[in-house]
Amino acid sequence: MEKKTLTIQNGGERLDKTIINIDDSLSRMAVQRLIQEKKILVNGKCAKSSYIVKENDIILIIKEEAKQTSLKPEKIPIEIIYEDNDIIVVNKPKGMVVHPGNGNHEGTLVNAILNICKDSLSGIGGEIRPGIVHRLDKDTSGLLIVAKNDKAHIAMSEEIKNREVKKTYITLVRGIVKEQEATIKMPIARSNIDRKKMAVSRNGKEAITHFNVLERFDAYTLLKVNIETGRTHQIRVHLSAINFPIVGDEVYSNGKNPFGIKGQLLHAQKLEFKHPITKKQMKLEAPIPKEFEDIIKKLRKDPV
Repeated sequence: MEKKTLTIQNGGERLDKTIINIDDSLSRMAVQRLIQEKKILVNGKCAKSSYIVKENDIILIIKEEAKQTSLKPEKIPIEIIYEDNDIIVVNKPKGMVVHPGNGNHEGTLVNAILNICKDSLSGIGGEIRPGIVHRLDKDTSGLLIVAKNDKAHIAMSEEIKNREVKKTYITLVRGIVKEQEATIKMPIARSNIDRKKMAVSRNGKEAITHFNVLERFDAYTLLKVNIETGRTHQIRVHLSAINFPIVGDEVYSNGKNPFGIKGQLLHAQKLEFKHPITKKQMKLEAPIPKEFEDIIKKLRKDPV
């Protein structure tokens, strides 16, 4: 455990902003989490992020040391799209869980990454999520960024929070989408009926999804999707809400699956972002999985 005490010389700013300006090792998300966990005290008392700091205030920051992961590295084949000293970008296969959780302690992306990077991973994500900056659902394939050090992790987290990372997905939905392009703006929250699911809710968090039609078939539409926000299951929930569920989605569709596949046809195809350390503009792409490609070819040749 690390404790850091700050004595404010000039006040006038919010507590979270003050700390970020003084301690560049902490991201905005990390500061807000510490405040919520009551690990940031002002004059010995808990305070909100919005508290306006005053001159001579004494701020105590209690930071937990990153735990050494006890996870086992596993030699799992994983396609590396890009790698340097700060980040590694992989093409996560469909069916792979990103990090360990209930019932999934082996065979995850983290286990595979540990085998590749050894000890060179950010510790910000904690013991079970070393280096993980963002996630993909188990049955969503495609590009995922992993940070090799804390500095890269903080910078990438800020880019994602500030919506500076462009994420492009490709998906096949049931039904014929008439609009060539459209934007879905529907807030998303945890479902009140099934807590394992998400749902469109007026009390939810802002969620914005843009889509363009790439190709139409007899009963299906191939879409390119960009998201401004990154809510859990966002694309799946939004497309289901407008009655165009993703093919193979076992949670947000009515179960019709003439192709006999397991899991949704949703692929994180492209990522555009600024490198967290060099600031170079990055544009990366992952090929569409063979299963997905085969279904598209089948639809072109022999519509279902």
